[in-house]
Amino acid sequence: MLSVSNLEVVYNKVILSLRGLSIDVPDGAIVALLGANGAGKSTTARAVTGLLGAHDGAITKGSITFDGKSLVGANPADIVRSGITQVMEGRRIFADLTVDENLRCGAYTVKDKAVNAVNHERVMDLFPRLQERRRQVAGYLSGGEQQMLAMGRALMGAPRLMILDEPSLGLAPLLVEQIRDIIVDINQQGTSVLLIEQNAMMALSVADYGYVMETGRVVMDGAGEKLLADEEIREFYLGLHGGEEVQHSFRDTKHYKRRRRWF
Repeated sequence: MLSVSNLEVVYNKVILSLRGLSIDVPDGAIVALLGANGAGKSTTARAVTGLLGAHDGAITKGSITFDGKSLVGANPADIVRSGITQVMEGRRIFADLTVDENLRCGAYTVKDKAVNAVNHERVMDLFPRLQERRRQVAGYLSGGEQQMLAMGRALMGAPRLMILDEPSLGLAPLLVEQIRDIIVDINQQGTSVLLIEQNAMMALSVADYGYVMETGRVVMDGAGEKLLADEEIREFYLGLHGGEEVQHSFRDTKHYKRRRRWF
């Protein structure tokens, strides 16, 4: 469905952010994109959704195709109409609008009222809490409720591919589990998902396939179950070794970085 090939992105004409990045999202799959802050995950999302220009970024090499059609240079609104929506890091809801008004904003590109009604019912089924708070001002929702609203707003556009940028950020563990289960439900209803996360445990527990990024490159990829079971992934990203939590000094971490096999 989505294919990113040998992509390079530069900010302010001098800062190379992505260096030959290649990832694929098959139709009907959940694909995880993992990495620490600064690895290039959000830049990848911006490149796909056409938002690099708003951040003084530009694609200097490579290709992005969705259903075989190039997205390089495409207008962000046209990309949304083609079937891609993004839930940005930090939720970015309209805090002064009600829950229902936020959802209507997400349906802006869908002109058929009957389709909008079906999409609205789907969102309310997925997020019963939003049904309870549909007339409440969104800025007064809890962090978890705001994340649900951001996801619901994206679903109102009836996307074929949803890009989720750090949906677990700042949420309590119980809410992270709820968001994870909702992502699975969304996927089972026919929406492909590109899940951008630092929470490797959550992402790989639901992903069909995963990519690990560092400094703008993919350094490891494989099936979600395979990556979750990988000892180096577990130790470096999950803090686990031999099934137990361990702590590293900064010197240990640097030594670990030098010896990782993907280098």
